[in-house]
Amino acid sequence: MRSAIEAGAIASWINLGEALCIEVRRVGAGRATAVIGSLAEQLVHAEVADAELTRTAALIKAGGGVSFSGCFAVATAERHGAPLLTGDPEILALERSGLTVVDLTEPTGS
Repeated sequence: MRSAIEAGAIASWINLGEALCIEVRRVGAGRATAVIGSLAEQLVHAEVADAELTRTAALIKAGGGVSFSGCFAVATAERHGAPLLTGDPEILALERSGLTVVDLTEPTGS
C-alpha cells in the first residue's frame, strides 16, 4: 500500500475527513490532525468534492450497499481511472465496469 501512496495516490477530502475522524478516535485529535494533514500535503493528491463528483457518488449510493463516503472513494477512483485500495467489504463486493479494486485485506508477497 505504501508504494501505491508514494506513486501518487488520489483521495477525496470526504475520505480524508473520514480517515481523520477514525484516527481522532484512535490516537487523539492532535496526532490525528498532524498525520492526516501530512498525508494530504505530502503523499496524496487531495481532491475537493465538486458537484460532478458528488452527483456520481450519490448515484452510486442510490444503488445501495455502500456508505456515502465509500461512494466518494469509488467516484474518485473512477474519475481518475485509478485503482481503489480498500479493505471495505461493501466496496470489495461492488461490481462496476471499469473499476479496479485492490483488496488490502489480502496477504501480499506469496
